[in-house]
Amino acid sequence: MTLERLLSVVGPGALELDTAPGGLAVAVGGVTVLDVLEPQIRPRELVLAVGVGAGSAQALDVVRRAGAAGAAGVVFGPERPDGAAGALRAVAQETGTAVLFRTWHRWDELVAVLRAGLGAAGVVPLPAGRGPVLGDLDGLADAVAALVGGSVTIEDTESRVLAYSSTEENVDEMRRLTILGRRVPPWRVAAMRDAGFFRALWTADDVLHRRAQGDNPERLVCAVRAGGEVLGSVWVAAVGGRPLSPNASEALRAASREAAAHLLHHRTRAADSRLAEDAARALLEERGSAEVLAERASLPALEPCAVLAVGVGNAVSGAGVPGETPPDDPSRLYGLLSLHCAALGHRIVVVPAGGRALVLVSALDQDPDRARQQVGKLGTSLTAQLSGTTGMPVRAGLGEVVPGLARAAESRRTAEQALKALTRTGGARAVARVEDVADTIGVLQVVEALRDLRLPPGTSVARLAAFDAEHGGSRLVESLRAYLDHFGDVSAAARSLSLHPNSLRYRLGRITAVSQLDLDSPDARLLAQLQLRLGKPDEGTRPAP
Repeated sequence: MTLERLLSVVGPGALELDTAPGGLAVAVGGVTVLDVLEPQIRPRELVLAVGVGAGSAQALDVVRRAGAAGAAGVVFGPERPDGAAGALRAVAQETGTAVLFRTWHRWDELVAVLRAGLGAAGVVPLPAGRGPVLGDLDGLADAVAALVGGSVTIEDTESRVLAYSSTEENVDEMRRLTILGRRVPPWRVAAMRDAGFFRALWTADDVLHRRAQGDNPERLVCAVRAGGEVLGSVWVAAVGGRPLSPNASEALRAASREAAAHLLHHRTRAADSRLAEDAARALLEERGSAEVLAERASLPALEPCAVLAVGVGNAVSGAGVPGETPPDDPSRLYGLLSLHCAALGHRIVVVPAGGRALVLVSALDQDPDRARQQVGKLGTSLTAQLSGTTGMPVRAGLGEVVPGLARAAESRRTAEQALKALTRTGGARAVARVEDVADTIGVLQVVEALRDLRLPPGTSVARLAAFDAEHGGSRLVESLRAYLDHFGDVSAAARSLSLHPNSLRYRLGRITAVSQLDLDSPDARLLAQLQLRLGKPDEGTRPAP
């Protein structure tokens, strides 16, 4: 197989080609790690120059020896000192040797990827005319489904669904759950693991057959391997009560060989996505480069962009609404965001950020007003769609539109401020900009500024907290918070506590008696609210040191 074919299989997420003076048709027969103690290089090998700096004299010597031996090329680490690439390129031109650089993979991972690529690159395609484009897993699933007469899913080694066929006629419940969740249900995975099924699958060299049982139809499954590495599996299930085709096992066996190149290609394309995600995270944290992100994610660096901060439930650090919990699988949120934005035609990068997601939207309208409308429409659509899908409240803070990627961090700050305020207040509102929740943001900033302040001993709230601690079941602090949050409206505060108004009036009398809090004093009410907002009502029960 050729260098061009190998690179197309492993993708740019694994290797970056710098120069190939002998062309991409050069044959690659193997991968070897350079041994400085036994520096023999064999023809047609791709030499991994581990520990050899690209800017060193040794690197130039390695390229010369590789050229003399007829090697396919030399791979160096990702570091490229000034002038190093030019010097290597000059020697490569002399010797006709390709020079490549490692990207994000560790050396051991790169060895596995390249050997798997070599194992997958020479596979004969499925006998179904022109096969799917490399990396088109959905197309491959449809092609296999047509051959076997059933429905098909392609999964990775963690039982996550990478692709499935469009055969949706009378599918069984397990397939429906698997496709909707984009992974095999955890309880099913646990059952198969306990039964030793995965051990049998990953070690078997042939198709495994599972007979129909009750409502579960007949199934076939085959592991996908390349170069000794397990990449995933292809599953086939009968549909509509019809048996699978007589040659289904043979077709699946051939499909698993064909799938190796596609899965490996998918894996390295996922690596490209991680590179784009890392570049976006660095930019949003003000430690990255707009140019790097533009290159990795194919985004325009100088067109308007904005950031949306999206959270499910109380997925904002330090702020939440009682009774709301973040999703069990945040990765599902990230996937739904990407799919929905892509369906709306937006060019985005999704950056996971502690249970929430930052969505960098690029290529907005040049007109500022229309760009703001685009962001607002996207936020409204996202929250409505994701709330319906997850069954939980989804909120989005909309960052300000900025003129280019270089100022994306500014948009991120305003988006996160808006989301934190939305989550703190709760309520039905799902989308907001900073100006929509400015008062809440101001209060949160005041509270944060007072976070390290030591209050004097014996405040009213501290006395209430001490009383609650001594009398189990007493809820005076909670009752005071509800009363103050509802601006002294006893009926509204009682409803929030599921109490009768007279019961709350009785508690207010107890609060006054226990804490000596003067509810008619603006200063006393303000201090009580600040201390409750700070989240430390018991502070002040002992003198500060």
